[in-house]
Amino acid sequence: MKMSNASDGSREVREPLVDKDMAESKPEQPWMVYLSTFVAVCGSFAFGSCAGYSSPAQAAIRNDLSLTIAEFSLFGSLLTFGAMIGAITSGPIADLVGRKGAMRVSSAFCVVGWLAIFFAKGVVALDLGRLATGYGMGAFSYVVPIFIAEIAPKTFRGALTTLNQILICTGVSVSFIIGTMVTWRVLALIGLIPCAVSIIGLFCIPESPRWLAKMGRDAEFEAALRKLRGKKANISEEAAEIQDYIETLERLPKAKALDLFQRRYIRSVLIAFGLMVFQQFGGINGICFYTSSIFEQAGFPSRLGMIIYAVLQVVITALNAPIVDKAGRKPLLLVSATGLVIGCLITAASFYLKAHDMAHKAVPVLAVIGIMVYISSFSAGMGAMPWVVMSEIFPINIKGVAGGMATLVNWFGAWAISYTFNFLMSWSSYGTFIIYAVINALAIVFVIAVVPETKGKTLEQIQAVVNP
Repeated sequence: MKMSNASDGSREVREPLVDKDMAESKPEQPWMVYLSTFVAVCGSFAFGSCAGYSSPAQAAIRNDLSLTIAEFSLFGSLLTFGAMIGAITSGPIADLVGRKGAMRVSSAFCVVGWLAIFFAKGVVALDLGRLATGYGMGAFSYVVPIFIAEIAPKTFRGALTTLNQILICTGVSVSFIIGTMVTWRVLALIGLIPCAVSIIGLFCIPESPRWLAKMGRDAEFEAALRKLRGKKANISEEAAEIQDYIETLERLPKAKALDLFQRRYIRSVLIAFGLMVFQQFGGINGICFYTSSIFEQAGFPSRLGMIIYAVLQVVITALNAPIVDKAGRKPLLLVSATGLVIGCLITAASFYLKAHDMAHKAVPVLAVIGIMVYISSFSAGMGAMPWVVMSEIFPINIKGVAGGMATLVNWFGAWAISYTFNFLMSWSSYGTFIIYAVINALAIVFVIAVVPETKGKTLEQIQAVVNP
């Protein structure tokens, strides 16, 4: 960042930000923040569309292209591998070309991927398309919550960041429902819609002011912050706080992956990585990917169960958004993790009764109750809060490297759980859910002992507490 002389540097940066009339003006509605968030979460919807594609399309793709089970399994798993690559590279890309630039790259990969799937005549094009959409999905999973956290006012930053998870859930559910009514090629074309909205919308919104300040583009920083807060808003205090924080960070060396393990950053890394591990290893992707199989094994109609599951996760996540900045991150994580333990134990009880040939009528009822308690609890906290906290917890000088690594940890966990779930269920169906219950119980201990409350604080205030 270009530094100004001490005597008049602050005047150059801050004087234009001060307007005597603005100090007495009424707060404006930050419509540009809402528009920018909408454009960003189109990427979240695209993420959900990618994740929800294979389930309704499986039978038709296998029939049309004569795929074996192994070939379709590879097609499905490539999404996660692509997402891992996207997670590794999204942080550096977002630091190099900006948050908007990273979202453009993500959208472009999704577009290429969907078109490859639509025109696919064989396995190669299909797999390349899946890999490309996976890359876009992994990149979106990092850059969207980061961008929202950096543009949103502290008073409702948590609620806006939670929209990321709501739109992911919505994208999954919409893909599942529409996929039962259209062909798999048409469903691929429908996947282009949120990508197109994102690409067009990015021309209408400002870049992250914090990234602009970090790059030393002071005039653009001021213009972007004023555009986000409103023409009559007094942005002098917020701008000064951001500039002072950036100037402090600029005196530090450029962050590398090994720097994450320095003492000054270790708590941020522990919090973010820990939440990502517990989010995934608590079983969510195994249960999400194989919900139909779980219901079938328990003797409940799988199609009805999937519809209930899809609707419930969207509704609960949406209802949760308004209370994030009132209840706080930590209470929601604790309530959520407790519900996950209960949901796993109820489901484990269902499969235990089935394995020991007891209470036949209770088995499907307990299975449905357990899974619904699980997904409701996940949607209420553990689904969104790790991403909200991750977007807040890292200093901006390591946010690209650290955020990318945290997202990689998340996607590795997603792959590990989805890959091992069927093996665990073959070993012991009720034992599988007991393992998940124990992991979620450990998550409760972790949240109580390690995770700080971040509601109502600016990103700079959070850094002062976490990385003093």
